[in-house]
Amino acid sequence: MRITNIKQYVLFSNIVYIKQRISAKLLYKILGFTNMNIEYFIKQIEEEAWRLEKITLEEMDSVKLMDRIDTKFLIPLSLMPKILAEAKEFYKILEINYKRLCLYETLYYDTEGLDLYHAHQSGRLNRYKVRFRNYVGSNLSFFEIKHKNNRGRTLKTRIQQPNEFEELLNLEQAKFLEETTPLMAEKLKGNIKVDYERITLVNKTANERLTLDLNLSFILNSNKVIYNQIVVAEIKQEKIGSSPIVDIFKKYHLRPGSISKYCLGVISTNNGIKQNRFKPDFLHLKKIINQYDSFTRAS
Repeated sequence: MRITNIKQYVLFSNIVYIKQRISAKLLYKILGFTNMNIEYFIKQIEEEAWRLEKITLEEMDSVKLMDRIDTKFLIPLSLMPKILAEAKEFYKILEINYKRLCLYETLYYDTEGLDLYHAHQSGRLNRYKVRFRNYVGSNLSFFEIKHKNNRGRTLKTRIQQPNEFEELLNLEQAKFLEETTPLMAEKLKGNIKVDYERITLVNKTANERLTLDLNLSFILNSNKVIYNQIVVAEIKQEKIGSSPIVDIFKKYHLRPGSISKYCLGVISTNNGIKQNRFKPDFLHLKKIINQYDSFTRAS
């Protein structure tokens, strides 16, 4: 049998695997799950994405939200088709060059001692993330700075750049960094490269965006870690308020977290690094992956 309806996705995403009572293989047969692989879910996600009304990059300019409140979530990949189906009524989807899953390539910068990571890990306000990002679908690249201020707001500034990843900041980037932040350019170097595919949803009636990042890979030197069983979601709002996507997430008992993609990459590629603040998020991520792997092995 194959998965034939959306209810089976919900069952798969919310089922609790109890080893003492029933084997995963038997559970698979009961629910009718076979061929439960990453490619299958990606195909279903793509199909759901094409059912949403589109918005262009130019039309989305009015909701750039460079000064905003961010809220992050970790979502099982298997739940994504259902979430997109329920979001269809309330959100449009960004389409660039006939693509709705768009590739992003990012190089994050930090000091030798990972000071920017540790500022986040310790929960410090007035902290920064510095990165070079290539928006592959639109053929645009930017040097970007994100500042989390002491009111918990995220302020994003950037300058357009040629599509060239460099370990050290060039003169234009260094000048922009030191004019915008208290950081010193000579202390920063390229640290982790992060690649993923992104779905961007835009609220039809409110100033709100949602990004859904899939197929994440983190590369540090020769160490590469891939998370393709999870989705990192981020809600971007002008101010915290009611939101259809928050209601959908609550329905599936998805809880907000604090871990960013950069911090997840640092934890995943640096054994033994301090991560106390992110431990609940990281354990939750591992739980999602272990549950998926248990079902996959049983199939």
